[in-house]
Amino acid sequence: MKEVIINNLKDEKTAKKPRYYVLDIIRGICIVLVVIYHLLYDLSEVFGGNYSFFRSPGMEAFRDAFVGTLILLSGISCNLSKSNIKRGVKTFLCGMLISVVMLVVMPASKVYFGILHFLGFSMILYGLLAKIMEKIPVHIGFLGLLLVHMLTLGVYDGYFGWPGLFMMDIPQMPKNLILFILGFNTGHGAGDHWAIVPWLFLFLSGTFLGRYFKEGNVPKWFEKNPIPPLAFIGRKTLIIYLVHQPLIYGFLYLIYNGIGI
Repeated sequence: MKEVIINNLKDEKTAKKPRYYVLDIIRGICIVLVVIYHLLYDLSEVFGGNYSFFRSPGMEAFRDAFVGTLILLSGISCNLSKSNIKRGVKTFLCGMLISVVMLVVMPASKVYFGILHFLGFSMILYGLLAKIMEKIPVHIGFLGLLLVHMLTLGVYDGYFGWPGLFMMDIPQMPKNLILFILGFNTGHGAGDHWAIVPWLFLFLSGTFLGRYFKEGNVPKWFEKNPIPPLAFIGRKTLIIYLVHQPLIYGFLYLIYNGIGI
């Protein structure tokens, strides 16, 4: 009897948590779209293509959609991580590395608070607040934060609320980097900027949604892996994000300058 109990305890410790491959696949699709977006950015804004469609509202909405999905998935994944603070510090430092590289290579496209800065900051914040947030019911936390995210989407454009329902004007802010990082339009130019407002609310809403995955209260098909290559890409998003822009820029530079096209 004693041996059975010991074996059961060992089985519980060694039992692996299920891998939700569908999340990896969605993440893989999003990072592929990020790579394509940055390719178009370099072609249009750096190498003189000046594609009008790239600056269109439709392209901006499309970019916000797939990067917003990455932000939501990152929030969900916080429930499946062993240490969000450690993961957040690593991600934030990677963002700082990108800031330094961009300052040297492309000083006109400064990165004060890009997507990696934002994700790293959000992971650290959640790691500090997780115990408090766990006391809030899932549906209240998820829907409440999602609503706040939608109401603050226009903060950079100078308003709070939802067009057609109610809007409150936000006064012009002084040129202050902290206010810019918070989400206000302070006149700073940046090549990659994902402000705390409104995107933190989307991230934190994902942490509530992630409880369903942590507790295994999701359909079993989330554990299936119908597209292994995309699932693999989805597990390597940080590495891909770090290396893709230098590779794209270097490749295009050789084409336009080195080869003489």
